Amino acid sequence: MPPAERLKTLTDSERISVIVPTLNEQAQLLATLSHVSLASGDELIVVDGGSTDATVALARQFTPAVLSSPPGRARQMNAGARLAQGDILLFLHADTRLPGDGLDAIRTVMQRSEIVGGAFRLAFFPASPALRVIAWGTNLRARLGRLPYGDQALFVRRRLFAALGGYADVPFLEDVKLVQTLRRHGKLALLSQAVYTSGRRWLHNGVLYTTVRNNMLMAGYFCGVSPATLKRWYSDRRQTASRRQLCR
Repeated sequence: MPPAERLKTLTDSERISVIVPTLNEQAQLLATLSHVSLASGDELIVVDGGSTDATVALARQFTPAVLSSPPGRARQMNAGARLAQGDILLFLHADTRLPGDGLDAIRTVMQRSEIVGGAFRLAFFPASPALRVIAWGTNLRARLGRLPYGDQALFVRRRLFAALGGYADVPFLEDVKLVQTLRRHGKLALLSQAVYTSGRRWLHNGVLYTTVRNNMLMAGYFCGVSPATLKRWYSDRRQTASRRQLCR
């Protein structure tokens, strides 16, 4: 069933476009879209990068705005943003679930003129002690360093996003580049409500391994290594980890 539309009347500045990039996400997408609670005037846009499973069919149960795009999260999100009519853009990963009051929390904080965007607090499902520690560290970094990542459901004013040229057309860490740019134009809000992101990649590759790998990749990024090179390292390391899992 599609997400229910509430009867609240929104002003133009309160309307939110929720943009979800997908690629073979049939296992996660139903729960994700079921947690998107739109008000009248909001919209849901799904941008698919060439899924070969039932992702597109599932998405069409929730919204008529299902687009096709060349694969690549940045390209897909930019395609959705070009179609969007809401004054606020919310970029939601296909395995991330919004809290029930998530859109209203965004509307409230974006009434402050100094806020240009923001993100939610992070939690993982299924919960585990190790993933709680990872989420704690992520939220600490986001709060103190004002550096949330894409799996925390980034939101931004549409006009500013367009003026900045959208996401950089890079194969990796497009969320970090956007956040760095946004911080030069105003304040980012970190909402107290949590989004719940799947811990599947952490659990599949191992929490310790994934933590070390991610920290190494971020260190490389801040040392000037190109996103294309980092993406290649990321893919190579994921394939190595998968082979190790198969050999156990």
